[in-house]
Amino acid sequence: MSSDLTFKQRLKSVSLIFACGTALFSDGYANGVIGNVLTRIYGKEQLGSHNYSTTISSLGFAGTVVGMLIFGYLSDKIGRKFGMMSATAIVAFFSLLSAASSGAHGSFGGMLAMLGACRFLLGIGVGAEYPCGSVSASEQSEQEGISRNAQHRWFTLATNSMIDFGFVISAFVPLVLFWIFGDNHLRAVWRISLGLGVVPAMAVFVWRLSMEEPDRYKKDSMKHAKVPYMLILRRYGVSLAAVSFTWFLYDFIVYPFGLFSSIVVNNITGGNDSMGVVLGWAVVINLFYMPGTLGGAFIVDYLGPKYTMITGLLAQAVIGFIMSGAYVHLTNNIAAFAVVYGIFLSFGELGPGNCLGLLASKTSPTAVRGQFYGIAAAVGKVGAFVGTWAFPPMIDAFGGSDSVRGNTGPFWIGSGLAILSAIITFVFIKPLSHDGMEEEDRLFREYLEANGYDTSQMGLHSTASSDTASIEKEKISEEKVPRDSTYVV
Repeated sequence: MSSDLTFKQRLKSVSLIFACGTALFSDGYANGVIGNVLTRIYGKEQLGSHNYSTTISSLGFAGTVVGMLIFGYLSDKIGRKFGMMSATAIVAFFSLLSAASSGAHGSFGGMLAMLGACRFLLGIGVGAEYPCGSVSASEQSEQEGISRNAQHRWFTLATNSMIDFGFVISAFVPLVLFWIFGDNHLRAVWRISLGLGVVPAMAVFVWRLSMEEPDRYKKDSMKHAKVPYMLILRRYGVSLAAVSFTWFLYDFIVYPFGLFSSIVVNNITGGNDSMGVVLGWAVVINLFYMPGTLGGAFIVDYLGPKYTMITGLLAQAVIGFIMSGAYVHLTNNIAAFAVVYGIFLSFGELGPGNCLGLLASKTSPTAVRGQFYGIAAAVGKVGAFVGTWAFPPMIDAFGGSDSVRGNTGPFWIGSGLAILSAIITFVFIKPLSHDGMEEEDRLFREYLEANGYDTSQMGLHSTASSDTASIEKEKISEEKVPRDSTYVV
């Protein structure tokens, strides 16, 4: 009976982690699906005439950054649950509205303008999930019922693995819809593809309804207290800068390298532009992320997030150098190129993809964890935005996409940046231990008290009141026990 209860407790604890983190599936799905359907349906020339590639993608990035920063603050000052519920509601509503986008009198430009506005607002909801859902998942991972040696694993499976799975499904759903509707009803394909983003968001919304705030937030938040930002920066500023910069470098590398998937697909298919063929290979390319994130989830508890991240970065750098040096030989055997490229992507997920969220959430105190995470993730998104703009001119500077140097140059740069990121991680980011959040909060309280801050105002009022009542009850019990009495404990 006790083992059954233990299993139920573990199952409940794991389900809470996934309830917090699974909504990040919407991030991967929303980011992937828009490019997979509209570009194929309307064509690059028509979309280019309306600045689609710059406008809608930029609005999506901007909304995500805004959501990360605003909800990072709200997650700390109002609550994790408020942030998570708001995020899923925003994602659900604007996924539906994106699917219904239309312009006045059927205007194509007006439709794209509405879609761009919806993408910005949808991005706010997606961005909110990082400092709300991911942070809450990290706090749930150290609650009772979670095996001490599986805390990091469940967090990565519930967050980064969900994002990567979202990318896979963002190509698979349009493919299935294309099989159903065919070439003559492509508008139905893209509208339904966008609209289906409401399904996972609403499922998670219902899943989260009965949740409570994590115990760590109840005990150590500064919801009702003034936040001593200068003291916090003095203690955590270097760590925040290091995590933010490594996140910037990772997104600077990983987002633009998605451009090379088109090279792989074009070479494999011989330039076949059939939507079924292109979407089918997009599913395969996105599947390359999964071995890295799933395998890394079962490594991170043994090596720790810091050294797992360094391992992934160095391995990715080595593969990048191999791809650069052997580019001509690999492109003569495109299957080999696709496999090596997939390994390159997988190591990125095994290392920084899985570990950056862990480091951002578990190297900071509960009181400002949402803001710490939100800032680091926002800097990462800026890196992605900068990278998507920087790589095309970079390719041109190396000789253009038709030259060997133009295609190998970015891999040399990406591999070099991966090594730089590994060095920064080794020097400036501290290792994480299991159950480390409780210890970090204790040390943070001691630090604040040593600097004259009143820590009695931390925590939620209800928790503080119950703790006080418990202490008073213990005192009364001790007073009732005769001092010369002897008890066997």
